[in-house]
Amino acid sequence: MLARTTDPIVAVATASGRGAVGIVRVSGARVAPLIEAVCARSLKPREATYLPFRDAGGAAIDHGLAIHFPAPHSFTGEDVLELQAHGGPVVLQLLLARCLEAATESDPATGRPRLAGLRVAEPGEFSQRAFLNGKIDLAQAEAIADLIDASTEAAARSAGRSLSGAFSMEIHALRDALIRLRMLVEATLDFPEEEIDFLQKADAQGQLVSLQTQLSAVQQRARQGALLREGIKVVIAGQPNAGKSSLLNALAGAELAIVSSIPGTTRDVVSQTIQIQGVPLHVVDTAGLRDSADEVEQIGVARAWGQIEGADAVLFLHDLTRAERPEYAEADAEIMRLLSEKLPASVPVLDIWSKQDAAPSAAAHTGISLSARTGFGIETLRRRLLEVAGWQAVPEGVYLARARHVQALSRVGEHIAVAAEHLAARAQALDLLAEELRLAQNALNEITGEFGADDLLGVIFSRFCIGK
Repeated sequence: MLARTTDPIVAVATASGRGAVGIVRVSGARVAPLIEAVCARSLKPREATYLPFRDAGGAAIDHGLAIHFPAPHSFTGEDVLELQAHGGPVVLQLLLARCLEAATESDPATGRPRLAGLRVAEPGEFSQRAFLNGKIDLAQAEAIADLIDASTEAAARSAGRSLSGAFSMEIHALRDALIRLRMLVEATLDFPEEEIDFLQKADAQGQLVSLQTQLSAVQQRARQGALLREGIKVVIAGQPNAGKSSLLNALAGAELAIVSSIPGTTRDVVSQTIQIQGVPLHVVDTAGLRDSADEVEQIGVARAWGQIEGADAVLFLHDLTRAERPEYAEADAEIMRLLSEKLPASVPVLDIWSKQDAAPSAAAHTGISLSARTGFGIETLRRRLLEVAGWQAVPEGVYLARARHVQALSRVGEHIAVAAEHLAARAQALDLLAEELRLAQNALNEITGEFGADDLLGVIFSRFCIGK
């Protein structure tokens, strides 16, 4: 795609299917000749004009609004034409085909094609053009997709904040602080004969501590944003008839899974995404864990263990009405042993004691007692799931982030921690300090996709009177 970024592009910019309004969007270096062909007139910049969209013979394909956004004041930074027509698939395909046809027609003013090389855009190419032309950074480009894919209101609001630049501004602030430190270190390394201790005079140690504090706050918000976007996978596990399907239904607020007193009713995976305070939780109901001669049930148990091994958290259900039976307790103990073997220590296993309504006098156990039938304990479980997920922030203060952002920030923290050690060693390790700060900035660059080595040189020479 990168090799073809100079081609003009066109696409239907609205979702497939029928709708009240559909949009065909064109972006390129100069779209005015195409406007004359399709609209039979010129357009005032950024002003919606109601008119007929013409085919090659001059007949109207449809009537709608046409808007011309001249470069660089457009989403992509190029000339952009938007044709807003009725949202029928046939109408939009006719408009798309007309744009491609008109692009090859000779422009009466020049004798050349009206828009040479116009082609159908590839997925995400309009946003890619916006990024490449400096209209948005990489984090904002990703936020566009996240806003469209948001599964909860909190995620949508947070994606909107990322798209508006809230996350990018935080990254830019960290980057600027890193640049200031890099300038001090580079100056000290390159001009030792000046006998000027740039690091001491500028309180480099204090700047580094402040940077670490600032980074920690950004990391915390990014982790919360990633949680809003990704959610966590919660698998319900336990013996047959422990109440797993009933718990899934209670959490989802709908009858999703079949509930029966017959052991082995659930033989396949049933999943549902729910939200708690805007955080998506992908809850999975699995087959009861037991040895069985039934071939179909064996497959269900194998799939259950497959889901468990990929879980972020496991709800291990114990049936209070059978908890005191030796054979039942032994089977539960064996399941717990297997969970300990198969799961990493970082995956929490919550003990959930079900059917509290049927055994109100049962002995107290460590964990959460609940009843899917009456709702007792369900809210407690919801709060505990949020704690397990790591949710702490208020949704209104969070921007949406991705796992790669969290990982990049983690690497920034690692490099800064090593840089602090080198700074304490002073002259003996200034070259290593400079390298760690450079690596930290590179990790930040991965998030926004900007700022290179030449930019750093420009900043150094513009802010320091070197050689005076």
